[in-house]
Amino acid sequence: MSGTDFNDLMWFRIVAEERSFTKAAARIGVAQSTLSHTIKRLETNLGLRLLNRTTRNVATTPAGERLLATVAPRLDEIEDEVAALLALREKPSGSIRLTLSDHAFQTVVWPKLKPFLHHHPDIRIEFSLDSGFRNIVEDGFDAGVRLGESVGRDMIAARIGPDWRMVAVASPAYLASRKSPEHPRDLLDHDCINMRHETRGGLYAWEFEKEGQEVNVRVDGQLTFNNSYAMMDAVLNGLGVAFVPNSLADPHVESGDLRLLLDDWSPYFDGYFLYYPTRRQNLPVFKLVLDALRHRLP
Repeated sequence: MSGTDFNDLMWFRIVAEERSFTKAAARIGVAQSTLSHTIKRLETNLGLRLLNRTTRNVATTPAGERLLATVAPRLDEIEDEVAALLALREKPSGSIRLTLSDHAFQTVVWPKLKPFLHHHPDIRIEFSLDSGFRNIVEDGFDAGVRLGESVGRDMIAARIGPDWRMVAVASPAYLASRKSPEHPRDLLDHDCINMRHETRGGLYAWEFEKEGQEVNVRVDGQLTFNNSYAMMDAVLNGLGVAFVPNSLADPHVESGDLRLLLDDWSPYFDGYFLYYPTRRQNLPVFKLVLDALRHRLP
């Protein structure tokens, strides 16, 4: 093990988490060739192959899996202790990695963190925007943002946003030649703008509920997106019915650019929560970010 330094182990862990030299190099901020050389040096020092490399991905060998299970908790402890030491400085500093959807970022997280970052210039935050469910421990994130109903029981969760709902909307121009739906199943007769799940790959079934009755509708139409903001542009241009967060639709409904459909079939549900593993809650920098994001009633 002589000649092995701390960075070698840190970088091995990141490659194992990302399962890709390209993604790991981007996350670390080094050239891919430098990272590859470092991992080869670590394998040479240990006399073991730690990673199996293919043209598409990277996977740990049994020896690599054992090393990862051994060093990852200790590396976490070292990072936490360094973060605690940095808290003794006059100005708080440190780094946080968050995974969240673009909607959570735009409507809840970014409005709160913009003023926070001006007051804490030594705190660095990395945002990974996608709609898929990420394993924050395996993927190397400090925390993630999800709807309350989706947070795993093994995580700590703190509310950071108000309740909201999904609503069906369409433009007056589109509805000029169409009858407004009175029941969710009437949407089968409309051109609907679909949303594709990034994680599961399938199309999202629109979910409605009224007086305890739940109705899921798999709609059809000309357009499919994986982004609510693109859907909003399409519905505003009269290209169909969209099912979007009410925070995006409400201003356009109030202005008359869109009409709200099936209002009584669209109940509110728990909004966004920040979720994180237990060990993160005592880190000073994480506490500051969490406090800035906490939802507070007006």
